[in-house]
Amino acid sequence: MQPLSFFAEAERCLEFVEMVRTWASHYPVSHASAHSLADRGLADSPLFGRDMDTSIRDGFDKIYEVFWLNVFGPRLVETVGRERMLSTPAHRVEELPNGSVLLVTWPTAADFASDAARLAQARAHAHLRPDLDFSTLLRTLRERSASLAPVQPRFHPDVAPLLSRVVEDCALHERQRRISELNLYQPPEPDEWLPASAALPCDVADPQRALGHYGDLAEHLVALLHSHVPSVFDETPQSLTEVDYQFWHQDFPTVFERHPIDAHAVPAIGAYLGQVLVRHLGGQWIPRQKLEEAQVRVGHRVWLPFVRAWRYMRSRQSLLDSSLTQLYRVAERHRS
Repeated sequence: MQPLSFFAEAERCLEFVEMVRTWASHYPVSHASAHSLADRGLADSPLFGRDMDTSIRDGFDKIYEVFWLNVFGPRLVETVGRERMLSTPAHRVEELPNGSVLLVTWPTAADFASDAARLAQARAHAHLRPDLDFSTLLRTLRERSASLAPVQPRFHPDVAPLLSRVVEDCALHERQRRISELNLYQPPEPDEWLPASAALPCDVADPQRALGHYGDLAEHLVALLHSHVPSVFDETPQSLTEVDYQFWHQDFPTVFERHPIDAHAVPAIGAYLGQVLVRHLGGQWIPRQKLEEAQVRVGHRVWLPFVRAWRYMRSRQSLLDSSLTQLYRVAERHRS
């Protein structure tokens, strides 16, 4: 159910339960439930430890889990025992006209993770599955509640926008753990730079032609990503973060073959990064015959965007460790 906060009031939850009651009375089901999506994930619903084929074949053929709201079909009721089902300790247990049973463990859905709600959930589950140990059920539920407790993001400021996107990519039940992990993450300091006094001089015969070539390479990245990253057209610091996220989301360095990555993607990424440094930090290209030696001067440093791009495309982790987002932020701090 989303958003779960919508179901914080008992009256609204009652209205929802009544709607489900009416629906289930007219359209018999083998099993139906309403619960937190994140907690469902921790319960491994709908597999419950089974492989996909077994799950599809058998369905909810026994009480694998008791959720906040449950509709148990007639066959499942008979398997458990109608008398046992109807005597379940719960907030509401009602036999429907078609033989199904509606069971609600707690008055409100939003506080499913509270200790009182977990206690009610464990009692109902243990009653319906006397072969299971109540203490073990309750301990498992409390562990799930602990893993869902909100964690305040405290990401490294240079990569905070990127890490926020990485968290959003996680399943709901994994997000708080992922936030905790990323709060500890410290990306390596970018070292793809030289003091301006040590900059390599331009060694190309036609600097303007070289600049045009860098622009063409950057356009290759636009062509590659524009469908998934519309902001790539803008060549902004924000678009760098979107590019970082898209490559990470796709696991680009692993999914695609190495030769095309190094021959085509790396030059395009390096040129695009350089163009953003030029456009937004007042940078100046220093063209070189070798792409990996091309530099962008920003303040008292010269940056090596193609070297950064090569390191960036080594692995999925390197997309975070050598992100375009971070290099831009560091260059921004050192531009004066």
